[in-house]
Amino acid sequence: MWKRDEAAKPVSGSPTTPSAAPAVTPQQTSAPAAQPDVRRQMERDVVNIGKSVVIKGELNGSEDLTIEGHVEGKIELRDHILTIGPNGRIKAQVFAKAVVVLGEVHGNVTATERIDIRDGGSVDGDMISPRVAIADGAHFRGSVDMQRKAAQPAAQKDKAATQAQPAAPPPQGQPAQPQAAAR
Repeated sequence: MWKRDEAAKPVSGSPTTPSAAPAVTPQQTSAPAAQPDVRRQMERDVVNIGKSVVIKGELNGSEDLTIEGHVEGKIELRDHILTIGPNGRIKAQVFAKAVVVLGEVHGNVTATERIDIRDGGSVDGDMISPRVAIADGAHFRGSVDMQRKAAQPAAQKDKAATQAQPAAPPPQGQPAQPQAAAR
């Protein structure tokens, strides 16, 4: 489960026992000081939900998430990446920065950056994202909305403006005609 850093391996050819090996800290290695910062950025916090786990309800988080189990309800990771593993079975509304699908998703998927359905992945539902990739061998049934982030507020402003404007008064000399009550 734990991988040992290359820097932590003994330099000499003689084997050492784990209890006799001194703890290695970033200050003791000969690596440049910038390397630990790069390593921390690459090793983002990722949480795994195992294939034997079943969650029903809302799932919110502030770190990247990989799901191998079953989730029903709502998944919300607005600023993070959601990966549905090959064993993952999702029946939920999904909101994330990016979504990678290797398993099955039944429900609408909304991503602020991208949605990627890989080979063997399946999505049954609508997708909303500026970038969508569907690999050869993937399954998708639904609709795709690929509006850009800047276009969405403009479209919403136009729609709100047309709804807020009152109907133009009839020309003078003509009686006003009644409008239909139900749309």
